[in-house]
Amino acid sequence: MHKYVIKRLLMLIPVIVGVSFLVFFIMSLAPGDTARMILGDDAPIEAVEALREELGLNDPVLVRYAHYMLDLLHGDLGTSYKSNRPVFSEIAARFPATFRLSFWGMLFAVALSIPIGIISATRQYSIADSISMVLALLGVATPNFWLGLMLIIAFSLNLRWFPSGGAEGWKSLVLPVITLGTGCMANITRTTRSSMLEVIRQDYIRTAKAKGVSHSKVINKHALKNALIPVVTVIGLQFGALLGGAVLTEAVFAWPGLGTYLVNSIKAKDTPAVLGCVIIFSICFSIVNLGVDLLYAYIDPRIKSKYK
Repeated sequence: MHKYVIKRLLMLIPVIVGVSFLVFFIMSLAPGDTARMILGDDAPIEAVEALREELGLNDPVLVRYAHYMLDLLHGDLGTSYKSNRPVFSEIAARFPATFRLSFWGMLFAVALSIPIGIISATRQYSIADSISMVLALLGVATPNFWLGLMLIIAFSLNLRWFPSGGAEGWKSLVLPVITLGTGCMANITRTTRSSMLEVIRQDYIRTAKAKGVSHSKVINKHALKNALIPVVTVIGLQFGALLGGAVLTEAVFAWPGLGTYLVNSIKAKDTPAVLGCVIIFSICFSIVNLGVDLLYAYIDPRIKSKYK
């Protein structure tokens, strides 16, 4: 198990190198002059050229990338062009807000989707099954930004129950959490239903029922535990995506997290800030996937034996 964990952690190195190189190269091709964006359109050309030289923007792309990677090896994510502050400090200040939003969004999705998926599977082709599947399809098809705007219009502008943006108090969490959790809930519901349908048709489930085991115990103890592997996989992937993909939701609700910071950094062509966000997102996604793989061993002992 320890060797497996170390191997997975070492695999982060090529992931970070590949992702950072692609982002660095794309940012170098993006239109706009970083020095001009920092100083403003009215700045004299001499000041712009001096800043470009100071930031190393006149060097070839590969040379700038090599310098960045050398700093990264020492734990330095660089300095933001826009704020002139260390990127690590900027990310550290905003990551808790993104994690809090992603955590509650995923908790909301899991708390609703798994029971709905179980009910839908155990009552296949019933009215409850049809309604849940229609809602799941709507959840998958509905864009997050559109749903967020509709929630703001309904519950902020008209009913005035919740604030339309910011991160002040628990009420400001409600609308973004619903917006984020809806799409995840739809995917988890469909996965839970299909996995449960496959499991409840197995012979050992029929044997448990024939022995007189109660329906609730058969479903919750025998069927659900064996159906959890694909469900846990989807939950892990969705949570990793939320940590790095809540950009639109954060922008709609003016949430002070990494998504908003990333959007503003891209607009300002702040390459160190963009790279720092992408690297942190990549690390978070990889760690979440590692956690999911390790969780398999506790759900299914057969998988744990493979690590030995």
